[in-house]
Amino acid sequence: MNERAIVCKGLTKRFGDFIAVNNISFDVDQGEIFGFLGANGAGKTTAMRMLCGLSYPTSGEAAVAGYNVFKQQEAIKRNIGYMSQKFSLYESLTVKENIRFYGGVYGLSDRQLKEKGDELITQLGMENEVKKMVGSLPLGWKQKLAFSVAIIHQPRIVFLDEPTGGVDPVTRRQFWDLIYAAAEKGITIFVTTHYMDEAEYCNRISIMVDGRIDALDTPANLKQQFRATSMDEVFYALARSAKRSAD
Repeated sequence: MNERAIVCKGLTKRFGDFIAVNNISFDVDQGEIFGFLGANGAGKTTAMRMLCGLSYPTSGEAAVAGYNVFKQQEAIKRNIGYMSQKFSLYESLTVKENIRFYGGVYGLSDRQLKEKGDELITQLGMENEVKKMVGSLPLGWKQKLAFSVAIIHQPRIVFLDEPTGGVDPVTRRQFWDLIYAAAEKGITIFVTTHYMDEAEYCNRISIMVDGRIDALDTPANLKQQFRATSMDEVFYALARSAKRSAD
C-alpha cells in the first residue's frame, strides 16, 4: 500500500452561503479499506460526489486514481466503481442482463463480458438464478451482486455509499468478506456507513462533523485517543464536543 489512490487537500464545497464540505484533507493508500463516517448531513455524500467526478469542488485540490477532480472527471469515472445503498441494479432485468449491462457501461468487450460474467456467477453461486429477475432475489443476494458488478472491470477504487443499509447482521458480515477479497486484489475500498461496528473492519476511518473531518486514524488509535471501548463511544464523544462548540 505504497501508492496513493486518493489525495485530498483543502477540499471545499459551498452552496451559496452554506459550506457542505469544509476544507477537508486526507490520503487513501492503494488497497486500503477506508471508512468515511458521519451523521446524516455531515457532508459525506457531497464529498463522495466530488471524488467520483460527479460534482465540481468550490476550492481545494484532489486526485482520484491519479486524475484531477477539476479537469479529469471522465477519466476518474472510468477508473472507479460505485455502489449505493439502493444497490444500483435494474430489478426488471435478469441477473445476466444486469451483468452484461454494467459490464458494457464499464467498457468491457464481449469476450471480457463472457469471461467475467461467468466467473462472477460462479463465485456468487448464482448459476440457478441467472435468468431470474433481480427484483425477485433476496436482499442479501442483490447486495452481493451489486458489489460484484461494481468491480467487474477491476477498478482501482470502488466507492460504497451505505452499502449494508437494511440487511441483517449475518448478511452484512458476509458482504464484508467480499470487501476483504477485493482489497486483497489491490482494489481500494472507500466506504460510508452508519454502522459503527463496521468501522472496526476498516484499516483507517475518518469521522465528519458539520462538513469537517474531526477525527482520522485507525479504529484502535481512535478508541485509545478518546478512552473508548467502541467506535460508538468515539462517535458520540465527537458529537458532544461539536454540540458544546456550537452552543
